[in-house]
Amino acid sequence: MHSFLRQPGDDMNRNLTEDGIWKSLLRFSIPYLISCFLQTFYGMADLFITGQFNQAGHISAVSVGSQLMHMLTVVIVGLAMGTTVSIGRAAGGGDDKKLQETIGNTFIIFGFFALVLTVCLLALKNRILSILSVPEEAFGAAGSYAAVCFAGIPLIVAYNVMGSIFRGIGDTRHPMYYVAASGIVNIGLDYLLIGYFGMGATGAALATVISQAGAAALSVAGILKRHPEIRFSRKYLKVKKQTAAQILSIGVPISCQDGLIQVSFLVITAIANSRGVNVSAAVGIVEKIISFLFLVPSAMLSSVAALAARNAGAGQNRRAQAILHHAVMICLVFGGVVFLVCQFVSGPVVSVFVHNEPEVVRLGGQYLKAYALDCVFAGVHFCFSGYFSAYGKSIYSFIHNVISIVLVRIPGAWLASVFFPETLYPMGLAAPMGSLLSALICIFLFVRNRRWFLQDCRIR
Repeated sequence: MHSFLRQPGDDMNRNLTEDGIWKSLLRFSIPYLISCFLQTFYGMADLFITGQFNQAGHISAVSVGSQLMHMLTVVIVGLAMGTTVSIGRAAGGGDDKKLQETIGNTFIIFGFFALVLTVCLLALKNRILSILSVPEEAFGAAGSYAAVCFAGIPLIVAYNVMGSIFRGIGDTRHPMYYVAASGIVNIGLDYLLIGYFGMGATGAALATVISQAGAAALSVAGILKRHPEIRFSRKYLKVKKQTAAQILSIGVPISCQDGLIQVSFLVITAIANSRGVNVSAAVGIVEKIISFLFLVPSAMLSSVAALAARNAGAGQNRRAQAILHHAVMICLVFGGVVFLVCQFVSGPVVSVFVHNEPEVVRLGGQYLKAYALDCVFAGVHFCFSGYFSAYGKSIYSFIHNVISIVLVRIPGAWLASVFFPETLYPMGLAAPMGSLLSALICIFLFVRNRRWFLQDCRIR
């Protein structure tokens, strides 16, 4: 394991463009996967600790509120993919000026984005919760959770932007350390605020925001100390139309696609919420479990995007395709194992998050058994999305996700709710079927444009 975590700065470009495919992919993806695991684990800890001291109302509030924040984080990370790919391209091609301009324009874009997002979400908080059909028992607590987290959006944006810069320069090891440190703070604050002070969902939100602030501070200090090639200079803190356009042309389609996927999840959550607090809590718990299981596909998406971008910048397009193929293999094997295991342990896994709520456990077990199939199909289209992004074709990912959401995910969940009101198993199949359609579209687009990808193409 240690050899995969070692990333010497001077040899970074050579390691990621010349070493064996498996070695490069694992060296980059394992620390990032661990970081994602830790971050998701701490998010699950919010729900777990809330469940130890509160009933279904607060559990539902935290599950809905954290799902909202997960959606926002996914949108931010998707937009920041433009930074990761642009930095990777510049680093692979040895263009230091382009690298610095990308970082400067990233700060401008995301500073404005964070400000607008914070103001809008705080103003629309109650409206959003009403649209989601949050149960009456959970509405007040969900509102408090959302208010705290929305106010902390600038800190959450700052942390995720720093992470995108780290990934762009090929360093996923140090962010792993920072997430680990902030996560310890998160869990400690959870027990203090939720358990000792009895703050419920509000305490969970405060713990999340404070820990994210700590991770952002550690990231800034770490990049200044360990990566002298990154210079936060006022010289580059000005809008460059071409650079900003490149960041946005890559990041906006990814952000929109990820946002639409999360919107579809929220629509499904609203459908679940309309069926009562037990269904709401069950679906919320399973969404947390699925976010944990999706760590490997998500890590592969970011790894493929960053590594393919760096290799494309160095003109090694066949190697970029080999990285895609290896990542797809990893996701298929992982997804198959997860699906099989969940057929036997879904109920006990859900029961970890709730006490004395047997109906929540029963419904959640049904939902998880079906939903786990998504780990297979989503992993495939995640990898292709990362590859398309590396070549400035993130619009492909946006297209296939819109099609799957409109034709399968949302209508499938609604029809299952109408025709199978006594069970959540059919409803859990909506997401996997949508991902299957996305995977098929991705394969078609890749085969159709394979020659273009093999050329020494530059992002326009």
